[in-house]
Amino acid sequence: MTSKIKPAKGAAYARIMGVGGYRPTRVVPNEEILKHIDSSDEWIRSRSGIATRHWAGPEETVSAMSVEAAGKAIADAGVTPEQIGAVIVSTVSHFKQTPAIATEIAHKIGAGKPAAFDISAGCAGFGYGLTLAKGMITDGSAEYVLVIGVERLSDLTDLEDRATAFLFGDGAGAVVVGPGKEPAIGPTVWGSEGDKADTIKQTFGWDVYRRTPVPGGDGPEPRMALDEIRYPAIAQEGQAVFRWAVFEMAKVAQQALDAAGVSPDDLDVFIPHQANMRIIDSMVKTLKLPENVTVARDVETTGNTSAASIPLAMERLLATGQAKSGDTALVIGFGAGLVYAATVVTLP
Repeated sequence: MTSKIKPAKGAAYARIMGVGGYRPTRVVPNEEILKHIDSSDEWIRSRSGIATRHWAGPEETVSAMSVEAAGKAIADAGVTPEQIGAVIVSTVSHFKQTPAIATEIAHKIGAGKPAAFDISAGCAGFGYGLTLAKGMITDGSAEYVLVIGVERLSDLTDLEDRATAFLFGDGAGAVVVGPGKEPAIGPTVWGSEGDKADTIKQTFGWDVYRRTPVPGGDGPEPRMALDEIRYPAIAQEGQAVFRWAVFEMAKVAQQALDAAGVSPDDLDVFIPHQANMRIIDSMVKTLKLPENVTVARDVETTGNTSAASIPLAMERLLATGQAKSGDTALVIGFGAGLVYAATVVTLP
């Protein structure tokens, strides 16, 4: 039987055309974190490599930060908002279940009526979004796709948790993906290990607020007011996550290089998820990257911004001249789920 469906007429290849980032104006040094936990600046730096992070103010919402980053990426790509055919937003810190924040962002940037949706893939979210965008370009469902990674993790940080209080930051990073004349986004090696999902998790779900009785109700147990319930936060088993990231993600990174037909000697740039400086340095060593490969270490001044970390690091490398247009870069994200995504790209 012959199919009546016409074949897709998308571009032969997809590429990253432009990148933009937004970091909140408030810079939070380790000294401020130490007001809440028994630790030291030396301990935080030795464990994570983090010296400062950015925390969003009341007006620096997930939407507002995304709009700023998106505007820069669109301008950098040389396209107009009206040309954006899809908006993909990766975030775990947009607290409304529905509608997707992507629809609001699409409207605010003047994108017309694009496809717009959110994804929740933690620190691998940018890689997931980039892969979806590439598919849209090559199958013809959109000519230009805006991919945003954005987080306000300060809203999900327990300042009294010595293991995580110093880790997280806020910010937004965005790229525009469009048609290319040659391969510029390699095959994605991605997956998940759900048996390890509890190693990084939100301490409790939002439904606890619905289940918790309010004062004055019936029942034998004391009733607790909603404002007495501790706010949910991100918790993790640090050593387990470290071991997994160092040993397993180096294998995934190598698989992405192999899938793209690229060797470590062919790389110009390495942009891993900015989770921890020790993890980054260990991956560099395991992958045996040459000394001339530029390695993103944005975590030192930005902290762990989850889905935003890779595009933010990419934007900074290009803006400071540490990387240049046309460079070949290995990018890999990994985090809660446990999920991961790695690919090789040509920088815009």
